[in-house]
Formats: sequence, C-alpha cells, structure tokens
Amino acid sequence: MSKRKGLDSSSNPNAEFSDFLMELANYEKNVNRAMHKYNAYRKAAGVIAKHPVRISSGDAAKKLDGVGEKIAKKIDEFIKTGKLEKLEKIRADDTNVAISELTKVTGIGPANAQKLVSEGITSIEELKKHTDKLNHHQKIGLKHYEDFEKRIPRQEMEQLKAVVVKEIESLDGDYAADVCGSFRRGADSSGDIDILLTHPSFSSSSKKQPELLQRVVKRLESTKFVTDTLSLGDSKFMGVCRLADTDDDSEHCFRRIDIRLIPHDQFYCALLYFTGSDMFNKNMRQHALDQGFTLNEYCIRPVGSTGVPGEPLPVTSEEDIFEYIDMKYKKPSERSA
Repeated sequence: MSKRKGLDSSSNPNAEFSDFLMELANYEKNVNRAMHKYNAYRKAAGVIAKHPVRISSGDAAKKLDGVGEKIAKKIDEFIKTGKLEKLEKIRADDTNVAISELTKVTGIGPANAQKLVSEGITSIEELKKHTDKLNHHQKIGLKHYEDFEKRIPRQEMEQLKAVVVKEIESLDGDYAADVCGSFRRGADSSGDIDILLTHPSFSSSSKKQPELLQRVVKRLESTKFVTDTLSLGDSKFMGVCRLADTDDDSEHCFRRIDIRLIPHDQFYCALLYFTGSDMFNKNMRQHALDQGFTLNEYCIRPVGSTGVPGEPLPVTSEEDIFEYIDMKYKKPSERSA
C-alpha cells in the first residue's frame, strides 16, 4: 500500500537479475514516467525473484511468464559481462541518480523529485538543508529516511501485528484486523506494515464511519506506538510506528504503517486482494471471469448472459470466494506465484 515495496533477495538465487530489473523499473517510473515499462520490468523482476533455481540464460528466462525477448537479451548480457550497458549509462547520469535517490523519500514522487533537482537539490544530504521546500508528509519521510529504507524482519512484523491486534481488540472486541501483503504470504521480511480493519456496524450500504478508524489511530497514538501521522482520511490512515524499546534490546526502527477501514461485507474480498501476489490476483480474476463472475477488491458478482454483472454475492470468508468460482482454496502462503 505504501511505496516501500522492495523485493526480499535474502533467499533468491536470481537476486542479481531481479535487482537490476527493479532498478530499470524504478528508472522508467521516476525519470521517464513510463509506467508501462515500469510494470513490465517489475512483473519480470517479481517472477524471476520467485524462481527457485538459478537462471542460466535468456532463453531459460523466456520460459517464465512476463519475460520477453528484450529482457531475455539483458539477462544474457548480464551473464556474459557481469553488467548492463543501459544501467551503466543511467548510473552515469547525475540527474537520473538524483531523481532516483530523492524518490526514495516517502511522499516525494517523480514530479516532486524532478522539480527539486531542477532547483539544485540532488541528494538526501542536500534535501536536509532545504526542508522548507517539503510538506508535512515529506518532512516525516526525510526524518525517518534511513529507517524506512530498512526491511522489517518477520519476527519484528509478528511483534508489530501483536501490538496492533491487542490494542484494537481491547478497544472493541467486534473489530477485526489483519496484516496483509507479503507478510501474510509468509515472507521473511516486509517493506512496511499494511493492516485491513473492519467492524460489523460498517457496511458498503451504510454511510461513512470515519470515527471507527479515528478511534483506532487515537488508541495507538495514546500508547506511543503510532509516532507520526502522514495522513488520516475517512477510510485510510498513513503513518509511522515503532515498537517500545526494552532494557535488553537495541533501539527499534521507525516503520511505515497503513491502516485501511473496509466495509464489513467487503472485508474478505479486500483481504484476498491486498494479500496478493499481483500475479495470483490477476490469474484468479481471470479464472473468475472464465467461470462467469467478476471479482475485484470490493466484491464478487455473477455475470449474466447479457454480460452485465449482478448483485454482489455474500462473502463471509476467503474460502467462499474460491468456492463460488470453483477454484481449489489456496492458503496465503501458496499465493506468491
């Protein structure tokens, strides 16, 4: 949900390939603003990162979904020379390097970064001297830049989840909350903590109830778990959190946290969607269409003979969704492909 979405390369035999593809992806997004190329590189990087054995050639890579001729040639070039000519040129361009560095600060997008570079600000260190040019969100992003760049080990994610769930349950036992993203799929580390929240009093047909989210945020602030608010709307909170330090522990890092309030009748479709992976979601949506249903993060609806989707079907668990489309249930840990 936030921009801290790096790939975990700790157990990836193809980390060199997925890393250079993500570097190319970020260049296309942040410098060229070419989202189609960004998505293509990102998809290939994700597929290659999940491949369990070392890729030996471009031809072998092309057998994977999302790897085409151009990316295969880049893999061959990297295997042969240990580098990529295109990346060497990108890295040699000071403007490209500066834009890529500045967009690592949460709240600074490509347009912001290009504007700052045009004003002579080309590094994080220089940015720290010009905080007057930043909004509240960007100032917090800069303040915690080093911490936000660090991935969160699974053990810490478990602790973060335990704190949030305990506080939410003590506030009101009718709340339901879960951490989604790669953490729910069993990843060894995460970029941030993404939480889906719901309450039975809030449905898609009722009026907005921002107080349901605000109560949770206030509770987490009162315990000093939430340290900063980046934004707080009717249904989404973006902020910063940190585990309390203990006497026998080193100081904990500040972490990015997002909490999204979901209508109760849409919770499991949202949980499925925000758990991912992207490719799993895409394949499942296509399977649903093949079976005569349309599926998204809000609901599942049957598609009639006229091609017009009907009313949303009742969903009380993720298993319900799989059952509707006649697909074998896959546990979150089985959804990374």
